[in-house]
Amino acid sequence: MGKIYFLGGETVAKRDARNVNAVAFEDAGGAPRVLVFPWARASFDLAYKRRKKLTDYFRSLGAESVTFSEYSDLSGEIADKVSHSDLLYLTGGQVSVLADRARSRGLDRVLCSYPSVIVGRSAGATVMGQRCLVTNRYSGSRKIVDGLGVVDFIVKTHYQQSQDVMLRRFSSKGKICAIPHGSALVFDRDSSVLTFLGEVFMFAGGEKTALNKETINT
Repeated sequence: MGKIYFLGGETVAKRDARNVNAVAFEDAGGAPRVLVFPWARASFDLAYKRRKKLTDYFRSLGAESVTFSEYSDLSGEIADKVSHSDLLYLTGGQVSVLADRARSRGLDRVLCSYPSVIVGRSAGATVMGQRCLVTNRYSGSRKIVDGLGVVDFIVKTHYQQSQDVMLRRFSSKGKICAIPHGSALVFDRDSSVLTFLGEVFMFAGGEKTALNKETINT
């Protein structure tokens, strides 16, 4: 059933996770038809410059086409776009907004059954966990919300070492894969094997383990 790339974060203007996306594109056939879900913003993003920037980026990586799923798309329209894609890409933004929209349009079921490659960036990665650890870098607040359940572990993107105490405490609620900006965790859905591009860490039962040099089964 393909692979899921959990990208810890990327500044698209800088293309600072180009290596991760390049590997994902190769896994999707080298010249994939990419379907983007920009659903994680409170106000639905129709900004031409933002979309053009992402389209130009993916074209430079070899994408055959780059299509966007609008929030106004009906279930049938989403299903049709998905059926004509080789790679699904979920952008960053607000986790709770993305989770609510995904459930209301049946995207959670699509992600669970999609047979090719999925890339989630930031919120797009976080939301695919069984639960989501959501932190606010400005207020310092943190909470657990329900994810889409595509995988059975928790994903923490934009990981920094300063978050270790919090993550050790929250790891009593389940395994947390902590992914820094620019790094990625790759989950092979057929073998349930995790591999890593860059540094990735796991927090479980209060303990922290570096995973960047090993391949493990979940």
